[in-house]
Amino acid sequence: MTVRRAGTDDAALRPPPGPPPRPVRRPARHPLRRLRGAAVAASLAVVLTAAPGAPGAAADEGAAPSPGAAGLGDPLFPSSGNGGYEVRHYTLDFDWSAPRTAFPAAAVLDAVATQSLSRFNLDFAGNTLGRVTVDGRTAATAREGDELVVTPERALRRGRPFTVRVEYTADPTRLRHRDDAIEDYGWIPTPDGTVLYPQPDGAKMIFPANDHPSRRAPFTFHLTAPRGLTAVANGTLTGREDVGADRTRWSYESGQAMATQLVQVAIGHYTVLTGTGPGGLPLRDVIPTDLVDRVEPYRRLTPDHLAWLEQRLGRYPFSTYGVLAAHTDLGVALETQTLSLLPEADLLGSRVDAERDLVHELAHQWFGDSVGLKAWSDLWLSEGHARFYERLYSEEHGGVSFEQAMRAAYRAHDLWRRDYGAPAAPTEPALFKRMRYDGSALVLYALREQVGDAAFRAVERAWVERYRDRPAGTADYVELASRVAGQDLRGFLSAWLYGDRTPPMPGHPDWTVDPVPAAP
Repeated sequence: MTVRRAGTDDAALRPPPGPPPRPVRRPARHPLRRLRGAAVAASLAVVLTAAPGAPGAAADEGAAPSPGAAGLGDPLFPSSGNGGYEVRHYTLDFDWSAPRTAFPAAAVLDAVATQSLSRFNLDFAGNTLGRVTVDGRTAATAREGDELVVTPERALRRGRPFTVRVEYTADPTRLRHRDDAIEDYGWIPTPDGTVLYPQPDGAKMIFPANDHPSRRAPFTFHLTAPRGLTAVANGTLTGREDVGADRTRWSYESGQAMATQLVQVAIGHYTVLTGTGPGGLPLRDVIPTDLVDRVEPYRRLTPDHLAWLEQRLGRYPFSTYGVLAAHTDLGVALETQTLSLLPEADLLGSRVDAERDLVHELAHQWFGDSVGLKAWSDLWLSEGHARFYERLYSEEHGGVSFEQAMRAAYRAHDLWRRDYGAPAAPTEPALFKRMRYDGSALVLYALREQVGDAAFRAVERAWVERYRDRPAGTADYVELASRVAGQDLRGFLSAWLYGDRTPPMPGHPDWTVDPVPAAP
């Protein structure tokens, strides 16, 4: 996610004046202790609570059925996600009609019980609930805040596959607000349709889900809309057919699994532009028809951005990519998987600013999308990496120097630690604040200064290769970096990631941190 309204612009950060062939592509944010020194290994583990009914909790094959947990225990979002089952596939069926107008919807979840279940929960903050079935039989339901409690007619034994179908009325005006970079999230209306902004926990306003970034599954989308409009989603178009006299049904497959916060659906007057990237990668950009000519100079840069990132990170991790531009005044873009969402303003300004946004969201396809998050406190791994490569690219293409940006971030780091939490120890209200962007890129910059550029590049490649298509956490990164770099980095990274004070910057003894004013 790129931010342009959260105080992370270069003007705010600028210091005072002074001194091989591509392989064949596959088809398709418990508190951590802030410790320093070598005795930090235990503190670096991020584990979601294995509450009764949560995946990973001990379950006897012969145990009596019991309720699945109503949350995964993430310290920042305790009720996000659910225990007792794993979703293996989602099918979303939207019968969209008009902007800001409720419409019929259905979600089908193919799942497997990870314990013997008497009932289970889905994260759901949507509109009117209709019929709910489990394996075709009507199930009893209850709404408890943002939880939908489902009691099947018959208990589900551990290991058993089952299918849940939820019929409901979707409300494309349903959104919530955060006082950080996210601002509004959920359904985002546009003048002629809608786009989605599910991050961080907004997917539950759109469809019933196991809504946590560590839980991933493939998606199928069936989107019906008035003829003359275009409906798009993550992945690849697999079908388009006219329905009745004046409607069209569009079908898409995500291919690879994805987290619910990365789902995208857009409906409106769009032009779909296709092309190819490095190694024949299919490209698909979705642009409001009235903006096609105006954004063309920046849209066509994607192949160059892909080639630049692949040179550093290896092959792009998915089977397609593209940019979705939207008529919205959102202050942020979003790395929805294979189809990054950018507000129109991001593509109508200077080339330097446009490329920062484009490269940031593209870098997220490696960091945050392919390599997902185990817990929300791991967000620094996603946003920090995206900001790191965004700034590195920008320096090479007319932007502010990387070192200058990082020195400015270093000066503010103690203040950010106090106000927003250390990079890997955020508070929920400050999750999407400056520390997770330039503040976390600074950790990676420090690591590169500590181990050298060659070792750092090796760490980065190893990270995206080892954890491709699965979630990973802070402890995983520290372990891998130590192993690949050939030195124990636990103490070094712990101080940077969890400490109350900013450590010295390797190789830059002249860098200083601004004094932190007394709290009001």
